[in-house]
Amino acid sequence: MNILSFGSMNIDYVYQVPHMVRPGETLDSFGMETFVGGKGLNQSVALSKAGLSVCHAGMVGEDGEILLHALTQNGVDTRFVMQREGKSGHTIIQVDESGQNSILLYGGANRSLTEEEIDEVLSHFSKGDFLILQNELNLLPKLVEKGWEKGLTVVLNPSPLNEVIGQCDLKYVSVLLINEIEGKELSGEEDPEAILDVLLKRYPHLKIVLTLGSLGAEYADASLRLHQDIFPVKTVDTTGAGDTFTGYFIHGLANGVPMEETLRRCAMASALAVSRKGASPSIPYMEEVLRAFEQEKKK
Repeated sequence: MNILSFGSMNIDYVYQVPHMVRPGETLDSFGMETFVGGKGLNQSVALSKAGLSVCHAGMVGEDGEILLHALTQNGVDTRFVMQREGKSGHTIIQVDESGQNSILLYGGANRSLTEEEIDEVLSHFSKGDFLILQNELNLLPKLVEKGWEKGLTVVLNPSPLNEVIGQCDLKYVSVLLINEIEGKELSGEEDPEAILDVLLKRYPHLKIVLTLGSLGAEYADASLRLHQDIFPVKTVDTTGAGDTFTGYFIHGLANGVPMEETLRRCAMASALAVSRKGASPSIPYMEEVLRAFEQEKKK
């Protein structure tokens, strides 16, 4: 079994602010740092740090050396990363005093994928392999469909949510990871249980993870429903927390870890991530997560 994370790579410019900038406002920032990120890169790093061997596919620009270095430094195979002229994707991230963030995304090289390149990358994978996707690349509907045609286990995190997601046929998706906003848009419901009910009625084959911020997360499939609380920590930066959850969830699924234990690991990994600065640098290794559980028992 192989794991392919086909996704974005961004350079993140993170600004510490007293509050999010309002329309027409000029605001002083009291700190600025540069990190590597992008949902695709973050998820690849999370998969690797959780303990999986993972290949990353995607595009970087002429400034992308920092992104390639971050992937290889974290044990991710970059043989399917391609380079373009021009700029890599980047973000402008505001982080306020409570640790909440606001993100402006520029797609750059991430949005230059061709169907021929999709076919070339997917030719190296076969039935039973995992294909991890999110919505920061172009041609997402094609990626979903072509992955399903090859018999891959297609995992979709439909973020950022826009009109492209409506073009993706979820009958081709095996695992759907969404937050409460995405769940509302996809189902037309606000109550978590109702969101899950609607989506499973439409797509009974799905495994669904619904993250609910401070209220934890819900898991549902045709025969099982579970709730997982958060592990309370002092929040420093929420950037990358969802990607951390995704990586640890796929690790558990790929390794046959019982779902209750998988969700506990996801919650702890995400808690550790939000207690640190940055996106991919904040993602913990599996040893840290297991050690945190041991410390939790001693309290």
